[in-house]
Amino acid sequence: MGGERVPDAPTHDRQPGRVALLLIDLINDFSFPGGKELHDRVLDTLEPIRSLRDAVEAAGGVTIYVNDNFGEWHSDKSRLVERAIEKGSVVARELRPRADDYFIIKPQFSGFYATNLQVLLPKLGADRLILAGTATDICVLFTAADAHMRDYALWVPSDANVAEGDDRHHWALEIMAQSMGAETEPTSQLTVSGWLDRLNASSARRD
Repeated sequence: MGGERVPDAPTHDRQPGRVALLLIDLINDFSFPGGKELHDRVLDTLEPIRSLRDAVEAAGGVTIYVNDNFGEWHSDKSRLVERAIEKGSVVARELRPRADDYFIIKPQFSGFYATNLQVLLPKLGADRLILAGTATDICVLFTAADAHMRDYALWVPSDANVAEGDDRHHWALEIMAQSMGAETEPTSQLTVSGWLDRLNASSARRD
């Protein structure tokens, strides 16, 4: 809704058990009350997010930007990226989408609400989601809840997500861990391959 057409995934790429990294609201000019402080907090997540993106790619997974339009209803991906960088967002500049990344524009908090995400993920064969971005207690939390209701395995690394305050960040992580079964370990303690191995071992025990 309001975004670019979701491209068809190549048939040979549709693998079962694929991992997808959802980057939430990182293409952002942070021009709102408290935005400067939030932008500076997000800067601390750049290295963990880059590491996640590289590891997901190495595991044969995909990166999907799930981004608010921030009131720019006529904008497409390119314009949103350009606008954020023009307004001085280091985050947008450092984490701008690559050619093979997917980009979905959302009209509300959850990445699943009124978007193509719920169609794209099955096309890509992705049933394991890593969430990174901002804010932990709003858009990340709502997206995680919708993913949980759709039976996706979840990892929300504590060092790859931020909120406006540490208390809100930790509160949201606790909800996702306790109520949605999400892993919340930081990337310094859990790797993408380690998480996938853990999921595979758990699935094998159930079988």
